[in-house]
Amino acid sequence: MNVLVLGSGGREHALAYKISQSKLLDRLFWTPGNGATEEIAENPHIELDDFESLVKFARENKIDLTVVGPEAPLVKGIADIFDENGLKIFGPFSRGAMIEGSKIFAKNLMKEAGIPTAEYRAFYDEKSAKTYLNEIKPPYVIKADGLAAGKGVVITEDKESAYKVLDDMFEKKIFGESGTRVVIEEFLAGEEATVLALFDGESIVPLISSQDHKPVFDNDRGPNTGGMGAIAPAPVVNDRVMQRVLERILLPLKNSFKEKNILYRGVVYAGLMIVDENPYVVEFNCRFGDPEAEAVLPLLESDILELLLLTAKGRLNESSLKWKNGYCCDVVLCSGGYPGKYEKGKEIHGLENLKNRDDVFVFHAGTKKVDGRLVTNGGRVLNIAALGDTLKSAIDKAYRYVDMVSFDGVHFRRDIGYRGLKHL
Repeated sequence: MNVLVLGSGGREHALAYKISQSKLLDRLFWTPGNGATEEIAENPHIELDDFESLVKFARENKIDLTVVGPEAPLVKGIADIFDENGLKIFGPFSRGAMIEGSKIFAKNLMKEAGIPTAEYRAFYDEKSAKTYLNEIKPPYVIKADGLAAGKGVVITEDKESAYKVLDDMFEKKIFGESGTRVVIEEFLAGEEATVLALFDGESIVPLISSQDHKPVFDNDRGPNTGGMGAIAPAPVVNDRVMQRVLERILLPLKNSFKEKNILYRGVVYAGLMIVDENPYVVEFNCRFGDPEAEAVLPLLESDILELLLLTAKGRLNESSLKWKNGYCCDVVLCSGGYPGKYEKGKEIHGLENLKNRDDVFVFHAGTKKVDGRLVTNGGRVLNIAALGDTLKSAIDKAYRYVDMVSFDGVHFRRDIGYRGLKHL
């Protein structure tokens, strides 16, 4: 098979790496890619919003399957366009991608389907939203309706801060048009976790659970980021919780798609809050999580290309999943200042220390090659993911390997996995 991976982050590197190991693969292309692309794939250097060039490339290179990493192309309809051109693609059509493209759409769908989630109200103007804050008690959970690169959710402890968030969204438009519609919802006190599941329209195949760490500083302090690290599987998602996720969330979601005549072939990301072993949906996404994918995929023993292809063809019932024993801990190395302003172009040192080891994976995100040197090129720069027989050994290994890598201004959390250890 000839395969095209779309995206440039750590999630796409993890997907491309696993696909590169498939017995079904002939040629692998990955665009727009990053500093690691040339190690495992050919890069046609086509931007993600250039659908016309992507379709042309897929046709000319006889691409058997295109795998979409990020959410924006899916929300904009890339799967619809590829399908219209007779090209097989892994990722939902734009109607299904609205579970991430619009928080309001997703919350209304959950309410209709009886999927457990926080109580909420949707607002289309700042005045009404501020008035509603007077009717509820803090903490206030405010979400931009549209795409915001994982940073569109703000939790505040007081009304003054909540007012400022609404000003930033409606007046300053810090999230563009995405923030001119908001959801304000009840605060759920529990423990967050993620379950990714493959959907093909008829069948659901859940993957192992994972747990992201979004705030930028240790002990979950500071602003939210795209994700500072993850572990898999998440100890809080025991067998009882996973069964409830399937029965109360994934199956009702599948049935809702069918009722609405939405053909969904791709992955569903269920971001959860676990309260006394009961799962509530915090958010749905229409793609693999990042950094959850970097923690989940290293534990997958099954051929991922076969799984993705069966999903795209509507034949998931023919699939079988096999996982490695143990745990994975993924730590994200960021540029200093992220998720605010940061500098690029800092040379990265020490990655040679991690080569030829079978218990560590290095997934590039914001990197690029300049005159043969690997330099930083984004907020989240690298993922260092390590395997271990126990969660503690995976965490210890990950940080041992993290300390072998450096660049000017590097920042990372020192407590990835701390919540998971409390359950063991």
